[in-house]
Amino acid sequence: MTPGLLRIFDANLNRATEGLRLLEDVARFILNDYELTNGFRKMRHALAQSAQPPDIHLLFQRNAERDIGKPTKDTLKKQSLPDNSEEGESKPYAELTGTITANARRAEQALRVMEELSRLPETETVLDTASFARARFELYTLEKKLSASVLRQKQASYLKGLYVILDTASLRGKDVLETAIQVIEGGAAILQLRDKQNSKKDLLPLAQKLQKLCADSGVLFIINDYLDLALASDADGIHIGQDDFPLLEIRKHLPVNKIVGCSAKTTAQAVQAQQEGADYLAIGSIFPSKTKASSTVVGVNALKEIRQAISSPLIAIGGINKDNIGRVMAAGADCAAVIDAVLSADDITKATRELVSIMELITEKKLPQ
Repeated sequence: MTPGLLRIFDANLNRATEGLRLLEDVARFILNDYELTNGFRKMRHALAQSAQPPDIHLLFQRNAERDIGKPTKDTLKKQSLPDNSEEGESKPYAELTGTITANARRAEQALRVMEELSRLPETETVLDTASFARARFELYTLEKKLSASVLRQKQASYLKGLYVILDTASLRGKDVLETAIQVIEGGAAILQLRDKQNSKKDLLPLAQKLQKLCADSGVLFIINDYLDLALASDADGIHIGQDDFPLLEIRKHLPVNKIVGCSAKTTAQAVQAQQEGADYLAIGSIFPSKTKASSTVVGVNALKEIRQAISSPLIAIGGINKDNIGRVMAAGADCAAVIDAVLSADDITKATRELVSIMELITEKKLPQ
């Protein structure tokens, strides 16, 4: 292999491994995702293995000081888009997904260059063309999974504030869409559609309207129980109970960028759900509930114990109203889920706003705990 070809191969091997290392670290340190981390690590190690025959020659052909592509002070100061730019044309990424895309593209392009070099007569007996091609296509899949997982984590980070459950049975004839508008105006951060009475065929148009309303308002939209309805309405996620469709199965069918919440009454249930991929846990019933009179009351102490055991966002649910919402927020809840406290009010917007104000005061530690 000529010195020029060795330098090209060396530069692209470095580009690929550097990009893969960043993607691996995102999967490891930000997502704590073993499967993705291992996928990037195995690819990085395999790439190093495939490049072993010429590796000693690569090192001695390297000439970083005289490389015309070496970044200068001026190029380092430039602010450019996080696209397929060459080194030295970087820009602070507005989103982590931009960093992922840029480094995946860098690694994918480098793999393609090495793949093409390996087809030359003077390199085909030294380099394995198929290994570079396989790695490139595997990286396309890993990149998609990594970006989607980061987006899901971002969605879960919005789980703060008032979580209003639009339980159609509790609305007592009130228009669901109009009620949703009122609670959003009052400051609700998350809406969940819960309906045990109507057919999914009838619910789908309503769910689609709610999804659009929430998307336009910057509010998360969750479907209770029904995976097919969540998929068809493009909801932000689904909430399931302990006796519903298994969480691991939900994950297989739900797009990876969609969030899944799971109900839990005990620390053991919460820990298991988090390990299986739940993005948030709904803990309750914290207090006696008018909506679910038969539900077991676990109390505020259970919420405190679970908070110590898991890192996922916690939603306190069950019997929460303006008189006790401060207690659940002080106990470590990220959200408080309400039904009757809002839906039974004469002025839904006002009732929502009162609850949101109390939560904000607790969060800002302006009220005694």
